[in-house]
Amino acid sequence: MWESESESHAGERGLVPVGSSSGQHEGLKNDGFVRRDHSWYVNSDIPSDLLVKVGDVSFHLHKYPMISRSGRMSRIIYETAASADPDTAAVGLDDVPGGADSFELAARFCYGMAVDLTAANISGLRCAAEYLEMTEDLEEGNLIFKTEAFLSYVVLSSWRDSIVVLKSCEGLSPWAENLQIVRRCSESIAWKACANPRGVRWAYTGTGATGGGRPPRATGPGGGGGTASPRWNLSGSGGGDSKESSPSRQAVPPADWWFEDVSVLRIDHFVRVVTAIKVKGMRFDLIGAAITHYASKWLPGLTKDGPHGGALDEPWAQASPGGGLHMIIAGGGGKDHIAASAPAREQRMVVESLISIIPPQRDSVSCGFLLRLLRLAIMLKAAPALVTELEKRVGMQLEQAVLADLLIPSYGRADTAYDVDLVQRLVEHFLVQEQTELASSSPGCGEPAAAPEYYGARTAAAGLNAKERVARLLDSYLSEVSRDRNLSLTKFQVLAESLPESARTCDDGLYRAVDSYLKAHPTLTEHERKRLCRVMDCQKLSFDACMHAAQNERLPLRVVVQVLFSEQVKISNALAGSSGAGAALGKAPDAAPPTTRRQLLDGTPQSFQDGWAAAKKDINTLKFELESMKAKYLELQHEMDALQKQVERGAPSPAAGSKVAGVGAGAGKNQGPSAWSSGWRKLGRLAKMTGADAAGPDGHVPGAPGEAPRKPRRWRNSIS
Repeated sequence: MWESESESHAGERGLVPVGSSSGQHEGLKNDGFVRRDHSWYVNSDIPSDLLVKVGDVSFHLHKYPMISRSGRMSRIIYETAASADPDTAAVGLDDVPGGADSFELAARFCYGMAVDLTAANISGLRCAAEYLEMTEDLEEGNLIFKTEAFLSYVVLSSWRDSIVVLKSCEGLSPWAENLQIVRRCSESIAWKACANPRGVRWAYTGTGATGGGRPPRATGPGGGGGTASPRWNLSGSGGGDSKESSPSRQAVPPADWWFEDVSVLRIDHFVRVVTAIKVKGMRFDLIGAAITHYASKWLPGLTKDGPHGGALDEPWAQASPGGGLHMIIAGGGGKDHIAASAPAREQRMVVESLISIIPPQRDSVSCGFLLRLLRLAIMLKAAPALVTELEKRVGMQLEQAVLADLLIPSYGRADTAYDVDLVQRLVEHFLVQEQTELASSSPGCGEPAAAPEYYGARTAAAGLNAKERVARLLDSYLSEVSRDRNLSLTKFQVLAESLPESARTCDDGLYRAVDSYLKAHPTLTEHERKRLCRVMDCQKLSFDACMHAAQNERLPLRVVVQVLFSEQVKISNALAGSSGAGAALGKAPDAAPPTTRRQLLDGTPQSFQDGWAAAKKDINTLKFELESMKAKYLELQHEMDALQKQVERGAPSPAAGSKVAGVGAGAGKNQGPSAWSSGWRKLGRLAKMTGADAAGPDGHVPGAPGEAPRKPRRWRNSIS
């Protein structure tokens, strides 16, 4: 993929010949190395006396050129001098970094041959020079000095060469890390990616769709297209065409010009680059877009725009030829086999690394990407702490999710087809985040506002809209998972009631979910059906939903009556409102609501109509009995008042004498029996008459044991 600047501009600075004929040793004439099968030979008049084996490649060399510039070779040769054949020493160097290719270049340098340093071989040669201890103590201008100078002054000043060198360091651990090659290249890439494009002169090279010095077109997360990378030249450095460097002809590159270049790196090096870019202060949305672009190449099927379009349920075939991990799952074995395979371990490392570097700001990556990443993390059995962290991130942006991404299969031992418990946790994280933002936006007196767990808190209006969107999403999810016969009623009810009532302005979505659950579970008892229907509010159903519910024979009769009653109340309120508005405007009220009510009643099944008529008849009977009891109670009260007045008229005066008192007593005695007898007869007749009628429709009698005693009336006090 790469054509480094050092290779394309050999005459300027890239191809640096190291070593010269002056370094050839007297008496040793050579014309270079010759390879025969798996062996290298030096064209020399002097026979070789040193055999070095690097892997399966043999090098037939001479002792003196090697010990003059390599401290390690000098020490090894002297240690093997006491061998059985002192004329020929055999040395094995299987652990030399860079392998046989790097050792060949180092051997050429020891013989004084010209060695071309390029971005492709500099990292291996630098590590091999360190391994062979080719320091300045042995000879001035040794290989360590020359390779270090090339890295510092040539590679790190070039964007393309820094990428190539960092890519070549993948097989040089831990030498490349210890020599700070990875760190320096990562910081160089981060500095160039974060720099202001207007402050440098961009000269694009390469072929493809952009060619001809034109800037590459912006590529999305899906990648693709023939993009070219910039040559990094400071505006003050000379060279180049004056027309190309003029501000009027300068084309500003897009903000995502570096995505495709860094996406070729291995995951650990990509993490180093992204970490360095974060330190430089790049926008979090660009960092999130770069992570999404990287995931589309290394995790096939993760993104919708990727080349494998979301086939996460099936075992992966191999990835695109451009590079990426090959997820080849051979021979079945289930999800446990997938999580335990070697490619899956590599995929798990990629997933865990991407989770750890996602910026903490809200909307740095899309919620759909987070959900697909969560789905893959669960399937690959990523670290539980990272999975929990990812669930919190999803809960923070749950209102942006779509149903297709939320339908995550149960990869564990759950009986249900979809992971309902996971969605329950996501909703809980969403509510916790809402409460945290609410508490942080309105702190107490003298208390500092609590910092939200993630940056980018919502406003109050945005939070209300977010709850409504989550409620609609949850209703759709319930409608989908309710078709699963293994979904328990408790899980359905808990998930349906997880959001507060204020989150839903209309319960049509819940009604569809309830109806779907009743259709998939026909064996529910009457009690379970009533319990299921409690999750929805009949007063929040639309007219169409009420029409459907009135004809739905799967619903309990009590729910149907509630639906009809709530719709009748709505129609009555609407009729009263229209009548009031018509009277205010001097117009006749609209006659449409009675017709709508008649349509509602005509659309109900005959069985429900009969049940409704019987219930209405019972209600009217109870109302009539209640009115009769009220009338009899008023009659009794009237007679009690008359009896009290009659008793008061027959009472003696306190100021009268004994004679008058005797007369009064005699008078009272004559009048008393008739008044008392008539009063008690009326009381007895009234008690017999109202004994059965006073009982309510449920058999309750006022004044029954267990009730609080009523306050005694005045006539009882006067009699006593």
